[in-house]
Amino acid sequence: MPSQRHILAASSSDFASDVQRPTVNDPAATLSIVKLFMNADPVVKGVLLLLLAASVWSWAVIIDKLWRLGAASRSARDHEARAATAQSAQELLVSEARTRDDDPAGLMLSVGWAESTAGDSVEAESAGERRERIERAMRLALNTELRRLEVRLPFLATLGSAAPFIGLFGTVWGIMRSFEGIAAAHNTSLSVVAPGIAEALFATAMGLAAAIPAVVAYNKITVDLGRFAGRMQGLIGRSARLLSRIPLEA
Repeated sequence: MPSQRHILAASSSDFASDVQRPTVNDPAATLSIVKLFMNADPVVKGVLLLLLAASVWSWAVIIDKLWRLGAASRSARDHEARAATAQSAQELLVSEARTRDDDPAGLMLSVGWAESTAGDSVEAESAGERRERIERAMRLALNTELRRLEVRLPFLATLGSAAPFIGLFGTVWGIMRSFEGIAAAHNTSLSVVAPGIAEALFATAMGLAAAIPAVVAYNKITVDLGRFAGRMQGLIGRSARLLSRIPLEA
């Protein structure tokens, strides 16, 4: 039979293992974003709130730009299909009244139409000069529409490059404050160090969460804008040929 000493040793070992093993319902063993924020240093809280606000605004910009660019691309496809089969300027521009603010291609064609009809008053102008003048007016209108589509787009680039460093600042500040608490408590155990470090690293995670979508969306929107501008340049060439012949058709 085991002695009383062996029984007490086994009981003490089981009790120690039960104390050291965290349970699933132990609050210290769970990672709560709300608790990390509430227990963070005021400076770290400010960094987290700044990153959260920037992330929300960046998502609003991303959704707005994708929606506007998608609508402009769909409308441009309709105008390109009409320009490919049109035999006259009247077929190219079905109705100026249908031109909307979210239709850059339609607005560009309306400017070309207005420039072509205003050209009747120009004397001693060759057909090539007339077409060049119409194309120049349409390109100016296209540049204006592209600038309108690019509004608030630099914010995504700025956030994508600055957010990780803002989060890193919060992490460095939080770790410095944690070290001060460790020095004041004269205790370097993991239970004392871990909460402060977790709160500090949460700022880095928040910075990456704000930066990654902004960088991906900025690159995609920039590429899509470049493709859209190239398609509009082709539409200008096909449309100017028809618009420059309006006086001959009258």
